[in-house]
Amino acid sequence: MTELERVSVLAIGCGPFNLSLAALASTVDDVDVVVVDSSENFAWHPGLMFEDAKLQVSFLSDLVSLVDPSHPLSFLAYLADVDRLYRFLVREDFFPTRREYEDYLLWAIRKLAGLRWGTTVTEVRWDSDAALFEVDLVGPDGPVTLLAEHVVVGIGTEPVIPESVHADSPALVHSSDYLFHRETMLDSESVTVVGSGQSGAEIFADLLEANLAGGPAVRWWTRTPWFAPLDFTKLSLEMTTPAYMEYFHTLPESTRDEVRRGHWQFHKGVSADTLARIHDLLYRRELVDDAAPVQLRTGVEIASVEPVGSGAPGTPGNPGDPRLRVTGLHADTGRAVAHEAEWVVASTGYTERRPAFLRPLDGLLARDTQGRLVIEANHSVAPAAAGPALADRLFVANAEHHAFGVSAPNLDIGAVRNAKILNSVLGREAYRLQRSTAFISFGPDGDDDAANADSALSAGSGNATATNPAPATAARPTEH
Repeated sequence: MTELERVSVLAIGCGPFNLSLAALASTVDDVDVVVVDSSENFAWHPGLMFEDAKLQVSFLSDLVSLVDPSHPLSFLAYLADVDRLYRFLVREDFFPTRREYEDYLLWAIRKLAGLRWGTTVTEVRWDSDAALFEVDLVGPDGPVTLLAEHVVVGIGTEPVIPESVHADSPALVHSSDYLFHRETMLDSESVTVVGSGQSGAEIFADLLEANLAGGPAVRWWTRTPWFAPLDFTKLSLEMTTPAYMEYFHTLPESTRDEVRRGHWQFHKGVSADTLARIHDLLYRRELVDDAAPVQLRTGVEIASVEPVGSGAPGTPGNPGDPRLRVTGLHADTGRAVAHEAEWVVASTGYTERRPAFLRPLDGLLARDTQGRLVIEANHSVAPAAAGPALADRLFVANAEHHAFGVSAPNLDIGAVRNAKILNSVLGREAYRLQRSTAFISFGPDGDDDAANADSALSAGSGNATATNPAPATAARPTEH
């Protein structure tokens, strides 16, 4: 890093999204991208890397294909390079396992220059005279300051455990760390899984497999009224396309927040395959006479998780000492329910990281009424009145759910977002974006006879209806 004085783009965080940025930039001559990450090496969700777990998106949602299918760092190029292309074809499954996708990412990492591991960003400042970012980093060779024309923040999310579920106990584990504690849990007498998203379902299924083989008692509690499937029906998936993202971005802040509340089944549901697997395991368990108890309970809001035992989980000589007491409120009846378990796995999701290194820029960045960064259509952070020179200089990846909706964290939008970022940085269309990405017309504008429709509504015609009209303050959305 000491040899680097100035770069076109500094990307902070080396997850799939910034890897995609580096991959797309690798075939563009007039831009240099440096990606830094505080980790010593790359690992993708190691605490949830089940052998048979699949991606929930197609292999086309790789680093580059949805922008440039012919790119040398595509998933298909990876399959060809490792001599697995025909086997993947015969497999006839568009959804790779997570382990295979991680191997693809590691393959791409080996082919990319400009990745710097063990390097932590401590501060990002704006030099108004030089019109450059000054970025302080601490790397393997010590501290250094780097000058960057543009900065992309892609530091991902971090596990979150709500206060009602939190307990000061090593027996409470977030789902992201499950595999690190799995063997000890399987030797215990009881495990409770809280939360019914995909990760919670996969963990429950894993514990249920063990239960059939003589493993611990297992409970699965969720506040949702049912174990809901991910909505992966075809027309629903159109809400994960660039067309919907662009429309969603035109809506007023309050409308976006209201609409987002109805999108929970896109990211808090469970894949149909996983639900089928769980039901099959429950059915097979009917033929096992001596299995430990299993309970699934919906519509329960967790009130508290409290330590009640003195022994640590899995302590020899103290195998039955319950470690945690879980108390909840049953929504339909209002009754309190409770049980004790040696372990509790909190499948309670993730929240965006708030980078302390951006604090020197606070007065220069625009924020909405909720204190969130205002994000432009090209994924740049809008400047405040005091910092107009920052326009199109600072970008974010997977930190703009409030601005773009349900697709912001999805792998299938990563390449498109990065193409927009690179096009903005270069001031030209280095990558052509798809002009039409959905069949649905999300906004009120289109090729229907708007004048006649307005006349019919004004006349009170019983044949004319308005369904979910866009607020009058919304900007005109892009037509698709």
